[in-house]
Amino acid sequence: MSATVGKLLVAIGLAIALVGALAWLAPRSLRWMGRLPGDIRGEHFAFPIVTCLVISVVLTIVLNVLARLLR
Repeated sequence: MSATVGKLLVAIGLAIALVGALAWLAPRSLRWMGRLPGDIRGEHFAFPIVTCLVISVVLTIVLNVLARLLR
């Protein structure tokens, strides 16, 4: 495993830890998650499709920027 892969794994781990700390210390800051227009919510289930798309786009952009910076 190269040093670049190690740096990328550390960056991803720090990002996950940051989101976890944000959810733990300020839970109201993430209230929009699962409540975007287009998310499907029923009485006994929820399918946050738009939230998943937003998270996917953001993670794709962040990982591409990190990959270009670490190259």
